[in-house]
Amino acid sequence: MSVTVLSRRGFLDTIFSAGALVLSAPLVSEAASKADAAAWHPSVYLGIETDGTVLIVSHRSEMGTGIRSVLPMLLADELDADWKRVKVEQAIGDTRYGSQNTDGSCSIRDFYDAIREAGASARLMLERAAASKWNVPVGECQVKLHQVVHEKSGKKAGLGELVKLASTQQAPKAAELKFKSPADYRYIGKDTPMIDADDIVTGKGQFGYDAKMPGMLIASIERPPVYGSSVAKVDDTEARKVAGVAQTVTLDKFQPPQMFKQLGGVAVLANSTWAAMQARKKLKVEWTASPNAEYESGAYKSKLAEAARKPQKVVRKVGDVDAALAGAAKTHEAEYYVPLLSHAPMEPPAAVAEFKDGKVVTWAATQNPQAVQEAVSEALGIKKEDVTCHVTLLGGGFGRKSKPDYVVEAALLSKKAGKPVKVVWTREDDIRFDYYHAVAAMYMKAGLDASGKTTGWLQRSVFPTIGSTFNADARYGQEFEMGMGWMDVPFDIPNHRAENGPAQNHVRIGWMRSVANIYHAFAVHSFVDELAHLAGKDPVQYLLSTLGPDRKITIPPEGDLKYWNNTMPQEKYPVDTARLRRVIEIAAEKSGWANKKPGNGRALGIAAHRSFLSYIAAVVEIEMGSDGKIRIPRVDFAVDCGTILHPDRVKSQFEGAGVFGASIARMGEITAANGQIQQSNFHNYPVARMNEAPRETHVHIVPSTDLPAGVGEPGVPPIPPAICNAIYRATGKRVRELPLKRHGLA
Repeated sequence: MSVTVLSRRGFLDTIFSAGALVLSAPLVSEAASKADAAAWHPSVYLGIETDGTVLIVSHRSEMGTGIRSVLPMLLADELDADWKRVKVEQAIGDTRYGSQNTDGSCSIRDFYDAIREAGASARLMLERAAASKWNVPVGECQVKLHQVVHEKSGKKAGLGELVKLASTQQAPKAAELKFKSPADYRYIGKDTPMIDADDIVTGKGQFGYDAKMPGMLIASIERPPVYGSSVAKVDDTEARKVAGVAQTVTLDKFQPPQMFKQLGGVAVLANSTWAAMQARKKLKVEWTASPNAEYESGAYKSKLAEAARKPQKVVRKVGDVDAALAGAAKTHEAEYYVPLLSHAPMEPPAAVAEFKDGKVVTWAATQNPQAVQEAVSEALGIKKEDVTCHVTLLGGGFGRKSKPDYVVEAALLSKKAGKPVKVVWTREDDIRFDYYHAVAAMYMKAGLDASGKTTGWLQRSVFPTIGSTFNADARYGQEFEMGMGWMDVPFDIPNHRAENGPAQNHVRIGWMRSVANIYHAFAVHSFVDELAHLAGKDPVQYLLSTLGPDRKITIPPEGDLKYWNNTMPQEKYPVDTARLRRVIEIAAEKSGWANKKPGNGRALGIAAHRSFLSYIAAVVEIEMGSDGKIRIPRVDFAVDCGTILHPDRVKSQFEGAGVFGASIARMGEITAANGQIQQSNFHNYPVARMNEAPRETHVHIVPSTDLPAGVGEPGVPPIPPAICNAIYRATGKRVRELPLKRHGLA
């Protein structure tokens, strides 16, 4: 490998001082650089100043998950640095870091090895430096809490003292690295406070809406009410009369595919947010026609359901399902439906950008600064390297803020205005112009033998694919969507077929927290619960028997599908039914399932789902209020997500997943009429309030030495089916269509 020699200014936009040693395995060189230590920068994640300050770069975005703390903690622990002497800096968008997309619950999973290697490499080079300085065997030197110690002689040297000498050492090969044992961890596995916690709770944290540039204008944009329409005519006479308004700008409609391009519309630029918003109300805009004006939720739902009842494209096939169903003692079928959903983060999208001298600098609440670079450079016709994206804290993301259309708007408007422009989305903008989580219709049919065992299982799903955002002609579910709880159902059923049908999108479709697992888990785990009651069995025992013996499964995709399993190799992350069985048993035990029989309007419901390589079971307790609406006194999660780096963050993510899942189940629904979204704010797109969220959430973490897996998303999918399964046990009413408010239950 080669050594990259960078200027101080060229390294991460002047984050590190000239005396820094900067390392990041596996990118460290195999030969020592003979250059001055002040200019020796093999890579980008770790810096050590001559005063002993350890600087660690966070290349992922912080939106409440704690990732800005946890990845640096992993590196600091492997280095054995004193956390009190560590400074964490947020990375700008740059391909040198690898992927910066803080999405898909993969930050720890994808960078666990690289970050550990960065710390272990630096530690060994510092030990070699000390050994050289003291003329002792390197094996007798050890980094201990921010200094290198030679116990035989009692000699000690701080990390900063050894920086220049360490920079001349030969960088270790991967085989030479020795990692800490878990028993020696200082921070990993401990509840170390988040580095951002104090700033966030005291109002010092800088979010997207806090970003400012000198002389900037504020932009509020009137976007096309129907997807695919554009500005035909605009009268801005009254808008320009509002005090503070500088100008109005018409944004061109995007050219398909949508990707992360702007929607188009008319922007009002003013010297304050208030002026821009008030002037926007006075715009008179006529819009061109769009074929999506015919989109109506009820008719679209019927169309999806009709397609789900018919044979579709096979994505997984085991045995002969048709023969099994024909010969079954009993058959059972059911249809399920989940509507469009909006992300609705507490902080709507916001970004400020300045176009100057052919380059763009932007500050944005984004989950993916590299996507910002790509989208802005394409929109403005400049080089990606000429787009600098600074990342603020995010007031929630859930996948919405990995789609930087709002940053593109700011950059385009800045170019037109000749000064920095900050684009602010209102709550109404956020809900009416989202990249929506797909609506889905699912058809299920099963055959049971005389003992109640499932012998044949057929499942079909039909939904507008996320692929339509990137390919306007895409109609079928993509490989990753099929691998999210659909063709990877781990049940031990001898005859099993999964199918997927085509659907046309009429709005922007994007990923949201848990993605296709939401509707797939709802159908699969509601249906297996129905089969348990049909067979006269306890739902937990029936779920375990349907899961079958402990085994590791590899599932070959059908037809033109090439992979699933979150694109990760099956040999590294097989479906392990023993792990799923274990979380089912733990959730049942901790919730008191065996002793809490349904009665007096109270009942427990269970669902268990594998997603993002983690194994999760949830037992939800519900009680029926005198108003006929449900309450959720308690949720018990059993969680096996492999090696845990920060238990408190894991618990908080699952507590949040309980609220998020309850919101989806109770009231989450986006509808359209005449092509226009009918919801606009929390009065008609509510999220769970305190009295509607789970009253208590208990997170039971399974100790594990398996590879780290996802945490931020896998808690969501089992919650809606577990709630609905509990409702059935409490009332005898089976809910197959979300949200519950449609049934008077929320």
